[in-house]
Amino acid sequence: MKKIVLILVSLLCLYSCTKKTADSNINRKQLRHVVLFKFKNEAPPEAIKEIEDSFIGLPSKIKTIKSFEWGLNNSTEGLDKGLSHCFFVTFESEKDRDEYLPHPAHQEFVAILKPHLEDAVVVDYWAN
Repeated sequence: MKKIVLILVSLLCLYSCTKKTADSNINRKQLRHVVLFKFKNEAPPEAIKEIEDSFIGLPSKIKTIKSFEWGLNNSTEGLDKGLSHCFFVTFESEKDRDEYLPHPAHQEFVAILKPHLEDAVVVDYWAN
């Protein structure tokens, strides 16, 4: 009987701890940093590939990045205004984002990007 009670108490504790963790993850807001690029017509494909690789490498160099994803535009609506690349960076706080912007690895990336960049759009928002 003691074994059964011990198992039930353990399962109840495990459920309670798991539920609290899941609930806190759901309720925790995250700061999204959305970056869209339009490259110059003369930007060589190998330079664009270097830029992609450089941006993709930032999460391994900057600890304040909590998640990262990116992709190429494939919208059929014709409203992209030449923007071809979308990068989606997530931070836990504005402080984390503010540490990311001047970080040497980010600044190195910006230096690689700038000569080939025609235009960029950056939007930050708190995810609901």
